[in-house]
Amino acid sequence: MAALDVHAFLRRLGLTSAERPSTEALTRLHQAFVERVPYETVEIQLGRMTSLDPHDSVARVLAGRGGYCFHLNAAFAELLHALGYHVTRHPGGVQMTEDDTPGITRNHLVLTVRDLPDSDDAWLVDAGLGDGLHSPLPLREGTYQQGPFTFGLRPSVVAPGGWRLTHDVRGSFLAMDFAPQSVTLDHFADRHVDLSTSPESGFVRTFGALRADGKGWDVLRALTLSRIEETTTKTLLDDPSDWFAALADVYGLVLPPEDRDHLWRKAVSQHEAHLATTP
Repeated sequence: MAALDVHAFLRRLGLTSAERPSTEALTRLHQAFVERVPYETVEIQLGRMTSLDPHDSVARVLAGRGGYCFHLNAAFAELLHALGYHVTRHPGGVQMTEDDTPGITRNHLVLTVRDLPDSDDAWLVDAGLGDGLHSPLPLREGTYQQGPFTFGLRPSVVAPGGWRLTHDVRGSFLAMDFAPQSVTLDHFADRHVDLSTSPESGFVRTFGALRADGKGWDVLRALTLSRIEETTTKTLLDDPSDWFAALADVYGLVLPPEDRDHLWRKAVSQHEAHLATTP
């Protein structure tokens, strides 16, 4: 297995050189990753299963693509490990609404980093939440402000020894719990198949592309592009040239011609279905 090309990965993130592990360096890496590597469901929408091998996820990122949590946090963990960080992968569960029961459903892969030379804390490192964290958080109970958004951390009730992240009220989910044990990517294999293929999966039902920066979130669902800051601006991209331009300009996603027609038709169909059910 070829060693990870750290310098190529850093260039993908717009960073010029490797730094020794520290809280500031970790924060720079996290911010660069979530700003430049999109949370996106292109392959799911095209009906193509993707690999959970972390080296394949790194290759996806280096090729200009993103993915969802299993790809994004897996690739980020490989980079952090190569840079000398002590990274642990954890099973998590995203709770979408108050009506959903919280639990470690394994629909999310979570990372923590420990043993930083300038910090006694462990750190929550999560580049796979889409409209989520811009920077890592110390695993200390409290409320944290990132740009216009407020996050909370507290010990998890459903995962003793684990933690619960509560999302800003403007986010796409309510909260996320994760357990303390360390796992490999194989732990998520069945959930990856289900999330990628089940008609009940939100990733199957609706195309999505998301990214975070220090001022807000860019969220594309079907044909609607939202910029969420203190206020939310929504733009309907009902022309294919505008839609693909937004994928390229906002998310850095330049898709091959052979994939475009099918993906566009799926997004249009999803938008029309949404309109049909909206009062």
